[in-house]
Order: sequence, then C-alpha cells, then structure tokens
Amino acid sequence: MSPGYGQWSRSEHLDGADVLRLRHYVPRKPSGIRRLLSELSFGARLLAAPLRQPDAVIAVSPALFSSALAALRLKIFYRQTPLIVWVQDLYWLGMRETGQAGGLSSRIIQLTEKWLLSKADRVVVIHDRFAERVSDDFDIPRERIHVVRNWTHLAPTPPTDRAAARATLGWGDEVVVLHAGNMGIKQGLGNVVDAARLAAERGENVRFVLMGGGGERDRLRALGDGTPTLQFIDPLPDTEFSAALAAADILLVNEYPGVSEMAVPSKLTSYFSSGRPVIAATDEKGITADEIRSAGAGVVVPAGSPKSLLTESLALGRDHARADELGQNGKRYRETVLDETFAIDSFATLLETLIDGDRARPSRAAGE
Repeated sequence: MSPGYGQWSRSEHLDGADVLRLRHYVPRKPSGIRRLLSELSFGARLLAAPLRQPDAVIAVSPALFSSALAALRLKIFYRQTPLIVWVQDLYWLGMRETGQAGGLSSRIIQLTEKWLLSKADRVVVIHDRFAERVSDDFDIPRERIHVVRNWTHLAPTPPTDRAAARATLGWGDEVVVLHAGNMGIKQGLGNVVDAARLAAERGENVRFVLMGGGGERDRLRALGDGTPTLQFIDPLPDTEFSAALAAADILLVNEYPGVSEMAVPSKLTSYFSSGRPVIAATDEKGITADEIRSAGAGVVVPAGSPKSLLTESLALGRDHARADELGQNGKRYRETVLDETFAIDSFATLLETLIDGDRARPSRAAGE
C-alpha cells in the first residue's frame, strides 16, 4: 500500500475532480472466492458511501459485482439518473472460454452481468467485436451500445537508451521476449514457461520475461524454477515500465487456448506506444489477433504452442528491419486509432447527451 493511504476512507481532489477512496478487502492472491469477496466488500462500501445527487454515473466492469451493487443503489434512490456501464471484460464469456462455465456460480455471474447491462442507459465497450457479443449474448439493443477504444495511461515514450535499460534489467545480447501485466488464468502463461524451457534445452540465445503480478505468478515461478531462459520481474513504476517495454526486442500477448472474444488486452495500447513489435499467442480468429493485424504491429502464433512461440520469437528477434517496421506500425496505430483525445471527447459527448435528457430509456417490463 502506498504511504499515506490505508484509512477507512480518504477524500482527494485530483485533476479537477473530487475523489473518494474507500478501503475494502484486497486479497494477496486475487482469484476465485477471494476476488468475489473483494468486489463485494467494495460494493458494500459503495452502498453506504455519501453521494450527492449525481448528474450521471459511470460503472466500470470489472469489477462486476461492485458495479452491480452501485447500480442497485442508483436504481432505488436515483431512478432518473442515467447509468453508463463501461465494459472492459465480459465475465460470463471469460468463464466460458477458459472452461470454467457450469454450475451455480457461473449462472449467478451470467445473471448478474445481464442484469447490470440491461439496467444501463448506455453500455460502452472497447471494441466493435465486443459490441456484437454484448448485443447477441445479453440481448442489449445495438443502439444502446457505444464503442470507445482504450487509450494508454502512459506518457509518450521518450527516447530510451536501450543498452542502458537492458543492462539495468540484466539483459545482454539475447532476444528478449517480454510479457508485461497480469498473470492470471486467461493469460495461459504456462505456454511461455514451456517455450523458455524448450529454448534452454536447445541452447537458444533468447530470454522470456514475465513482468508484473497476479494470481498465477507463484505457480508459474515454481513451474519455471531452474530455467535459465526465464526471468520474473516485479511490477515497475510508469517510467521504468516504459523503459522496459522499449528495451525489449519483442512484446508478448499470450492467451489461454480458447480465449478469443472475452477481452482486448489493455496492454496492447502500451505495447504499441513503445515502438516494439508484438507477438500474440492467441486464437487467430479472435479479437486480439484482429487488433494485431489491424495495426500491422506484429505476428500471431497459435495459442498453447510453445514451439511456435519460440520459433517465431527467434525469427522476428533476428530480423531487425522487420521488427522495426512492425513496431513503427503499432506506434502509428496508437497515435491515430487509439488517440486519447478522441476517446475522451466521445465520452464527453455521450455524457452530455444523457444528462441533457436525450436518451432512450431501457424498456421496463410491466410491473417492474
């Protein structure tokens, strides 16, 4: 926890906005029931938190259950206040694609997600393919769904002394393949550990790096113990994070086999900003592969195939001209399609429209 935080609640004024922070349960390993309890504990705090009459409410999912509790309060006490649900991941689809669907818990998640989306005046999603899934899977009218692309929170990457950054991180002249971000089930990072082990067996001059945290990190460390071509790095501050991305030869998106529609990896915007090429080990027909191809920023290999991942990493790592071209394509895509100003303006226009009253209210069943 950052110094100065940890109180039961804390009020701040940041960038022109009043911010109320509420302490809640945060598990050391956010998986399964612990993640559910974390969301519910925050949602419970939201139910009791002081709230002035809002002009509009934006709920972000994840976290699904805390957003649902906030929406419940809104619909009880502020029925005329417009609600926007901003969807980053689809829980139900994620469970289905990672083989966790079935049983009472997944049914509860499906019903909760459908209820939350159905109560929204507008649903904002981060990709056109997401809009199709929300409409088809949850029966949300397409006219109530808006697409606003994610943007990176990082400042434009300044010129980086790559040699110095690599030395700081312990990297030499080997091909460095870096995965940055969460280590969870949907990332399927056992594939990367297997690729690193295969590289070590063959004596290849490559290093696979897993940077960040997450519920699967300890298991992955144990799985890769003693593998010289595998490195783990703790989460880094923004400046050091950007330098690490720029210093790597290749940036990696790895997804669990079967994952294709549940999310657009948020790391892609940061990856594209770095100017480095991307390898995506994923479903070739999925959203992630579609995004990589649209940007012209990298290559796609089959999910769950460590041999393919290793082979393509070595080929791209040795083809500097191709790697530079792909990296620059990604940077150009980030500066145009994933532009922060355009995304924020889209949100502002949507909010102004809803607050001014020009909105199509969700249809309500008789007696609801």
